[in-house]
Amino acid sequence: MTAVLTPKGEATRHRIIEAAAAEMREHGVVVTTLDDVRNRAHVSKGQLFHYFPDGKEELLLAVAEFEAGRVLDDQQPQLGNLTTWAAWTEWRDIVVARYRAQGMDCPLSALMSQVGRSTPGARAVVSELMSQWEALVRAGIEELQSTGEADADLDAGQVAAALIAGIQGGVGMLMTTGSTHHLEAAIDLVLDRLAPT
Repeated sequence: MTAVLTPKGEATRHRIIEAAAAEMREHGVVVTTLDDVRNRAHVSKGQLFHYFPDGKEELLLAVAEFEAGRVLDDQQPQLGNLTTWAAWTEWRDIVVARYRAQGMDCPLSALMSQVGRSTPGARAVVSELMSQWEALVRAGIEELQSTGEADADLDAGQVAAALIAGIQGGVGMLMTTGSTHHLEAAIDLVLDRLAPT
């Protein structure tokens, strides 16, 4: 949407997105209808299409952005404060616990498959999420390097990229097998490599 919303309009739009996200988490992306969202958000059909004139496709993209934000929000405040090994361990445990609780159902992956990963909007959502996530991890690595608690010879950007790729691969395996084994192995191997020898 390019129109500037009033605070009340922004609140209504956000309520619709939250309702859609909740419906999709509970019932699945494919099963959820606009009427389900409308009923849950307590808005009229006119209101729904006022904020999402392109219908379900536009709403799906907004929900994908919302869910992407939750990925990072669920890791705070630890993700934004990776300044000690204790903080890294706590963050690692939070990541694993989040995905263990989520199990084989990843709302963001389901949304992306419905929106279509190849669409510019979907690519932008995923790219922004990964960029923000990687930047926070990189900042934590650089902080450890600055205090001598991590191998200073490592490229912090490369390690951060590998860690995020490992998490995503581990989540993919979790969605296939139902086990966090690969996710935990990926994180732990990168963290072991990061530690000074």
